[in-house]
Amino acid sequence: MSEPRRRPLPHDFHPPVAEFSVVSDDLTDGGVLPDAHVFAAGNTSPQLSWSGFPAGTKSFAVTCYDPDAPTGSGFWHWSVFDIPAEVTSLPAGAGTGPFEGLPAGAVQVRNDYGTRDFGGAAPPPGDPAHRYVFTVYAVDQEKLGPDADATPAVVGFNLRFHTLGRAQLISTYAHP
Repeated sequence: MSEPRRRPLPHDFHPPVAEFSVVSDDLTDGGVLPDAHVFAAGNTSPQLSWSGFPAGTKSFAVTCYDPDAPTGSGFWHWSVFDIPAEVTSLPAGAGTGPFEGLPAGAVQVRNDYGTRDFGGAAPPPGDPAHRYVFTVYAVDQEKLGPDADATPAVVGFNLRFHTLGRAQLISTYAHP
């Protein structure tokens, strides 16, 4: 497997904020993305849990972004926000299928596949390994502002101004 490309991460251009922790029963930071989270295999959103976020957090947002996609703009696999502040984890599958475990009031916008859910990894065959950046944002307001018709770019724009803290977990995947 080739080394992943080193294109910028989605928050490299945002102001510095506090860091906190995100862990997963399904993913390992720096590890290979399991087939369960690959588009052509399980296509299931992973379990995520977070802690140590800043005081004053009023909601959370979760994104999954592939900065290495051959698009010139990366590829948004998942963008969900308005997760209530008392929710500090999402079970596997919360962003897919019947959305079991996705808290009431959470908003998912269309990913770059054009669907309002998690879309798994699908790098082109022969490409070097892509990075899949799962980011949890601690947000300073209960409602971020956009609605379900927004793009991930609009969500990112709003997060730039309302993020108190950020946690990330990065896994890689390339076609075998």
